[in-house]
Formats: sequence, C-alpha cells, structure tokens
Amino acid sequence: MAQEAQKNNKSSAAPITDPIESKLAKRKAMIDAGFTPYPHAYHRTHMAVDLQETYKDLAEGTETEDRVSVAGRVMAVRNNGMFIDLMDTSARIQVFCHKDSMSEDQLKKLDFLDIGDIIDASGTIRRTPRGELSVRCVEFNILTKSTLPLPDKYHGLTDIEQRYRQRYIDLIMNEDSKKALLMRSKILMFLRNYLNDSGAVEVETPVLQPIMGGASAKPFITHHNSLDHDFYLKVAAELYLKRLLVGGLAEHVYEIGRYFRNEGTSPKHNPEFTMAEGNKLYANYEDMMHLIENMVAATVKHVHGSYEFEFKGKMLNFQTPWKRMSMIDAVKEYTGLDFLSVETPEDAYKMAASKGVKLEPGMNWGQIVEEVFAERVEAKLIQPTHITDYPIDISPLSKIHQENNRLTERFESFCNGWEIANAFTEVNDPDYQYDQFMKQVDQREAGDEEAQMLDADYINALRIGLPPNGGWGLGIDRLCILLTQSDSIKDIICFPTLKPKND
Repeated sequence: MAQEAQKNNKSSAAPITDPIESKLAKRKAMIDAGFTPYPHAYHRTHMAVDLQETYKDLAEGTETEDRVSVAGRVMAVRNNGMFIDLMDTSARIQVFCHKDSMSEDQLKKLDFLDIGDIIDASGTIRRTPRGELSVRCVEFNILTKSTLPLPDKYHGLTDIEQRYRQRYIDLIMNEDSKKALLMRSKILMFLRNYLNDSGAVEVETPVLQPIMGGASAKPFITHHNSLDHDFYLKVAAELYLKRLLVGGLAEHVYEIGRYFRNEGTSPKHNPEFTMAEGNKLYANYEDMMHLIENMVAATVKHVHGSYEFEFKGKMLNFQTPWKRMSMIDAVKEYTGLDFLSVETPEDAYKMAASKGVKLEPGMNWGQIVEEVFAERVEAKLIQPTHITDYPIDISPLSKIHQENNRLTERFESFCNGWEIANAFTEVNDPDYQYDQFMKQVDQREAGDEEAQMLDADYINALRIGLPPNGGWGLGIDRLCILLTQSDSIKDIICFPTLKPKND
C-alpha cells in the first residue's frame, strides 16, 4: 500500500520548481506513504570524525564488513541519491546508496530526500576507488524533514547580518563560524582550568543588582514586579567578590559570566558580553600584572602552540614580561603633552585642545587625560602592554599611588589597540571609599549616567574589614576575537545583540 502511494504520488505530480513547495510536497508524500517526517531519536554508533580517523589507512577500492550507523544533515545529493554527503557535528562522510546493498523499499525512500534533511544511515565501511571514505548504505531513515532550503552551496551565506540573525544557518554553511565558536568554548575551559589549578574558587554573583557599582558604565534597568523595585543588570561583579573576601570564603575568588552595559555596538563592543573577574588576597596591582600576562600568555600558547601569532597582518607576541608604561608617560610619548605639569581642569583642557582633542564640558583633570589617551594613544598599542598609574579622578575603587596622590595603583592591558584587561590595588579604607563614592554620586547628579552609586552595604563590609587585595578583570570576547582571527565581536558570540527587524 505504501509502495503504491509512492508510485501514484510520483507519477501524478507535476514538476514543482519552487524549492519550498517541493520540500512540502515531499513531506506530504512521506506522510501519505505511511512514514513520519519526525520519528523518535535514533541511536548511532559512530561520529564521522571517528570513522575518518579509524579508517584513515583503508586503501582505495577496499570494502570492509564493519557495520556502522551514522546520523547527520544531508549537504549534497548526487546521481539521484546514489551519493549523499552527510555532515554531523564533527565532520562529513559520504553515504553510498546502491541497489546491490539496499532493498527496493529503501531505494524508493530516496524519492523523499532533500538537501537539508537529517537522516541516519547504517551499513558497512568502504573507500571508493576515488579515495572517498563511505558508508555503503543498507538502511536509512529520514529523521527530520527540512522544509526550508539552505543557501546555495557555492555562494554560501554571504549576508553578514543574516549570519548573525540566523546563526543556525551560518553554522551549517560556514565552517569558519563553527570553528570560532568551538574555539571560544575551549578558551573558556582553559581559563577556568588555569584559575582553578592556581587555587582560585569560581563563584557566582547577582545579575540583578539593587545598586549599580563596580564599574563606570551606563546600566540596563529592569523592574521586579513582586518586590516593586527597579534592579540594574550587572555591569561588574567586583563589589560582591570583595564581600566574599571579607567573609573569608577563599584566598582568590573569580567569576566568568555575562555582563550588561547599555552602550552601542561596534566590532569590539556588544551590550551583553562575557568577562572574567577576580579578587586575590594580599596582592597588589604588580601581582595582578603578573597574573594577567601569565594567564593570557598561557592561553595563547594553548591555542596557537606559541606565544606569537599573526592577527590581520600584525605579528603579536605575548611572551612575558609585557611592556609597561604609565598613562602619563604614554600620553607624553605619543603627543608630547605632560599632564602632570598642570593641575587644574582648565589648564588640562587647554593642553588637550592644543592637539585638537575634543572634550565634553565639565570634565575633570583625570577625565581629560583619559580622553587624550583614548584618542591619541590606544590605537598605537599593538603589542601587549600594561598602561599603569591611572588618574585618581577616573579610578574610584583603586588605592592611591604611593608616589603621587593624583594617581592610583591601577593598570589596563592593551593589545592590537584594544583594552583587554583592567586591574588595581583595591581600596580597603571605608572612609576613603565612602568619599570616592560620594564624588561619583556628585558626578551622577550632574548628569554622568556612567558614574557609580553609593553602595552603603559595601561600605559596611569594609568596616567589618577587607584584607589587602588586588582585583582584575579580563575581557573574554576581545581575547577570543584575537585568538580566533575574527573580524568582529559578533563572530565569537553565538547570538549577538541586533536591532529587531520590523517583520
């Protein structure tokens, strides 16, 4: 009965040129013939990559009696279904469908097959005379009927925005996208193992925070209905990590998690991003420099087998120790301006304006120095470099520098012109920290949406007693862009933030 339904469907149907209508017609024909287009899960015995490795020495034209079962997506169909390219999550393998090894009923099921379908195939292993490792199919089933066509295999998915919006198609069609995201996973695993092996303890801090703090950033705000209270999505974990040090949870605590900052998008910015952040007892910013450069260098060596690799035509060398420059000296080297020679914001403003740097009204001395650095220095920091001793005006959580009270013991690490890490000797004086918070509050009330808020409970924790410690943060996404040779942060985030489409 099923065979007659197949025959009648095949002979009576007019040729269908629209690919979607063709796929839908085949699904209907399957159902009419008594087959389900979406059967229950199938048990396979081998992944394609395992077969490729196991039988890598199998001679051309050789057949075995080894029975295997594979499953994956159909990427190509040739010679009316005689040759099927099947792709699973590990690799591709060819399925050879021939009347000598398949029953008539099995061969007729090939009429339902389309590129994009998910199938299983059972049979023996052979290598064709042309050298292609294949499964000589005895039996196959369509496990999932695809009803939308894949992009043309020769042109692929070339629309960049569509790649990000429909990542599932991007991963099917673009091997490089798949490799980049898998490499990201391996980088995260390595960093976790590195930190855990060093004795650090991974923790979790709240994503919903009643007070925005720990970093200067514009937050996302959400409302909790039951509590009838606004919360801020996490911009940083720092204040919570230091609470754990106050409580004596561990010597070194860290978190690798999602952070949210209400900013625009760019090749190196996404409003939702991943960062590793930690705090270590009895450490200062010098110790944090060693931690960051050693951890990043070890990751680079793990990925590339060397501390040196080429990124977009530039050779980057992560061999430690990295170059160190104070922010003041870096600005002086690249612009000739010595901001320590002036004290007032007005004089600093004139100095910056002499080089054509545009500034916002009301900036303080430290903000002006930072703006000149960002505009005239950052892009020139190609090799891994620690920029140290940041102005106190822009570092409310950092301890005052022991040699200059206008500066702090803070550094940021740069590579390829990008900031990849931020760290400092942490403030543990509750009175000083309160004063710094209140300066931030004043800036916020004056209209600075990125200024931090007063966290009274954190001040209370400091009054209980926070041991001396160093804090650090590492931008996972930017590190992954570098290590995967990607063009944009969107390439190494599975689902980047995009403006919703009207349709």
